[in-house]
Amino acid sequence: MAHVPSLVFITGGVRSGKSSFAEKLAVYLAAKTGGQLTYLATGVPSDEEMKERILKHKQDRKSGELPWKTIEKSAQIGDAARQIHQQDIVLLDCITTLLNNELFSSKQTWDAAFLQQVEESIITGIKQIKSRAKALILVSNEVLYEPLTGNNLVYTYGSLLGRLHQQMVREADQAYLIEAGIPILMKEVRG
Repeated sequence: MAHVPSLVFITGGVRSGKSSFAEKLAVYLAAKTGGQLTYLATGVPSDEEMKERILKHKQDRKSGELPWKTIEKSAQIGDAARQIHQQDIVLLDCITTLLNNELFSSKQTWDAAFLQQVEESIITGIKQIKSRAKALILVSNEVLYEPLTGNNLVYTYGSLLGRLHQQMVREADQAYLIEAGIPILMKEVRG
C-alpha cells in the first residue's frame, strides 16, 4: 500500500474550498485504507450563519458514499482522543474556531501563562489524536495575510495562530494552501 500521511495540514482563506478539499481527501484515505471517517467538529452554532454552515457540512457528509462518525468538541480536543481508533481517518475542522473557543470560553486574562496554556492544550490534543488515528487532517483559516497592527487582541490572536500553524506544518507529512478551490501542495514528506 502506498504511503498514508499521518498528519495533513490544510489552510486557506475563508470560503477558499479548504473544507471540501479536506473532506474529499479524508474519503480518499478511508477508501484506500478501509478506515472509519471521523469528523471532529469544533464549531459552535452561535449565530444563524454558523448554524447554516454546520448544517451544510453535516448534509455534505451524509450524502457521501462512506459513513462519517461525528465528534463535537469545541474545546479541550485532547478529551476526544479516547473516541479515536487506530483505523480512523480524522478530520478536525477547524483550528481557527478551536483557538477562538479556547481563548473566549472563559473570562481569563490573556496573559503569557494563559496563552501558553491554550497553545499547549491545542498542540497536546492534536498529538493525542494523531497518536491514536490512522491519519489526522487539520483544517485552519489563513488569517495572517493582513497586518496585525492597531489592536492588541487581534495581534495576540494572530501571533498565536501563526505559531500553531508553524508547529503543525513542522509535524505534518503534507501541508496544503487552498486558493480559490485549488490545492497547492506546500510540503510533502514520504515515509
